[in-house]
Amino acid sequence: MAKEAYPFLIPLALSTVFSFWFGPKWGAFLFLALTLFVGFFFRDPDRSIPAEEAVVVSPADGKVVKISGESDGTTRVSIFLSIFNVHVNRSPIAGKIESIRYVPGKFKVAFDDGASVENEQNVWVIDNDCQKVRFSQIAGILARRIVCWKKAGDNVGKGERIGLIKFGSRVDIFLPENVRLEVTLGDKVKGGNSVIGRFSHV
Repeated sequence: MAKEAYPFLIPLALSTVFSFWFGPKWGAFLFLALTLFVGFFFRDPDRSIPAEEAVVVSPADGKVVKISGESDGTTRVSIFLSIFNVHVNRSPIAGKIESIRYVPGKFKVAFDDGASVENEQNVWVIDNDCQKVRFSQIAGILARRIVCWKKAGDNVGKGERIGLIKFGSRVDIFLPENVRLEVTLGDKVKGGNSVIGRFSHV
């Protein structure tokens, strides 16, 4: 479980116990349901990371809702995370974090394509001399807190945990021209495990 769960879990768990002892039972069951939901939302399962060096793994769990060619020659793959998905984000490749840029913005619903441009987000660039990938953690209408566990200059492994977005969100990954796409629209992907693309050379 991600450590960000505890500021929510502890008060909810205490409220559950208090309500069972002193309050109405319906209140106790409501707090219990909220406690279980928060624990479920912040789950952080281990993942089997593909060993193949040339692959780009998904930075997030969710559903591929858009694939588009961008003006800079990259291919954008947009992944929508519902409140039922794991929200821990992972590095798509191994390398050095070249930059993490915070972009303030709106909180439109994350499945709206405009969210990629207009919403609050962290834009990451990871480079390992042979490969470079950019991706964005994008806040949604409920996800108003992007959590970053790394900083520019850190080295990360492929599939390593790098942060999370709280309560429903979107992640866009921009694949260079020398990456062959391995997903299609509507695919369900898992962060750190699902292969998004393959570099034509390493």
